[in-house]
Amino acid sequence: MSVKSTVSSALLAGAMTTALASMAAAQPLTEAEAEAAMAAGKEKCYGVALAGQNDCAAGPGTTCQGTSTVDFQGNAWKLVRGGTCESIEVPGDRMGSLEPLERDIPS
Repeated sequence: MSVKSTVSSALLAGAMTTALASMAAAQPLTEAEAEAAMAAGKEKCYGVALAGQNDCAAGPGTTCQGTSTVDFQGNAWKLVRGGTCESIEVPGDRMGSLEPLERDIPS
């Protein structure tokens, strides 16, 4: 095997590994993963995720993790350190919420 084909094979293997890892990371949280995060002191915080960075359960028009379509979408949540949600400030003098919000819902 030539050096060129060895390097090409190594690059291809690295690219495939990266692609597979990215796909795995983008999968929705399972119920067990969400429960483990809650047990580790995390809490669901609504209205604090940037578009496409919610952890799960964005409302109508979305399917799950990474599917919110607007910044700070009120019905999309992100896991945050327990006890911090309601102190998280977002633009417009708004705060995170432990319950789904009616604001910034895409039409």
